[in-house]
Amino acid sequence: MSYFITGTDTGVGKTLISCALLHAFAAQGKRVAGFKPVAAGCDEDEHNDDAKALRAASSVQLTYGQVNPYCFRHAIAPHLAALHSGVRIELARIMTSYREIAAQADEVIVEGAGGFLVPLNDKKNSADLAQELNLPVILVVGMRLGCLNHALLTLRVMAEYQLECAGWVANVVDAEMPALQENIAALRERIAAPLLGVVPYQREPDARVVATQLDVTKLSRATSSSADYADKID
Repeated sequence: MSYFITGTDTGVGKTLISCALLHAFAAQGKRVAGFKPVAAGCDEDEHNDDAKALRAASSVQLTYGQVNPYCFRHAIAPHLAALHSGVRIELARIMTSYREIAAQADEVIVEGAGGFLVPLNDKKNSADLAQELNLPVILVVGMRLGCLNHALLTLRVMAEYQLECAGWVANVVDAEMPALQENIAALRERIAAPLLGVVPYQREPDARVVATQLDVTKLSRATSSSADYADKID
C-alpha cells in the first residue's frame, strides 16, 4: 500500500511523520520506501534534507535521484523554484519514478511539498498529483493557532478531488498552543478518518520515537473517506 502525506501548511512536520510511518511499517517487516517528488531548498550537491531523511528511513535501497526526481536550489513555492531553474515539473515524470519505487516496496510513503494546493506548474498542484497517483491521503495537522481552519479546508479539497483521507496525525508544533486538547477534540469530532496519533512537541524530533506514537493498524481498518467528512459537516 502507498500513502500520500500532506499537511495543513509548510513546516508542520510532514517529513517527520513520513519518516515515522516508514519506521512503523518497517517494524512490521515490510519493505518501505520514501518518495519526495518535488523539493525546494537544496544544497550545493542538489540534495534536500527532507528527501535525504526519507531515503535514510527507507529499507529499500534507492538512489537519491529516485527518491527526489525534482530538486531546486531556492526554498520557495515549487512552481516558482522550477521557473527560476528553467524547468517545468511534469507529473508524468513523477509517475514513472513512483512506479519504479512501488515495484520494489510493500509500502511507499509519498511526501508532498508544502500545503495541499501548492502549485507544481502552471496548471497542476499537489492535490492533482495525489489524484494522479490515486493514493489515500494522510493529513498532518500542525497543532498551532489556525490549525482548525487549515485542516478542515484541506479536508474539503480532498472531498472535491474525491480522495480518501486514510487518517490524520496531530503534530504539536507550538509548545505553548492554548487549548490544545480542546482543538484536538474539535478535529476528532469533524474528521471521520482515524486519528493515528498525537505527537507531542519535541525540540529535537526523532522519527523513530514518533513511530512508536503512531497506530498504523488503524490505516488497514479505515473505511472512512473524505466524502464521509463532507457529509458529516453539511
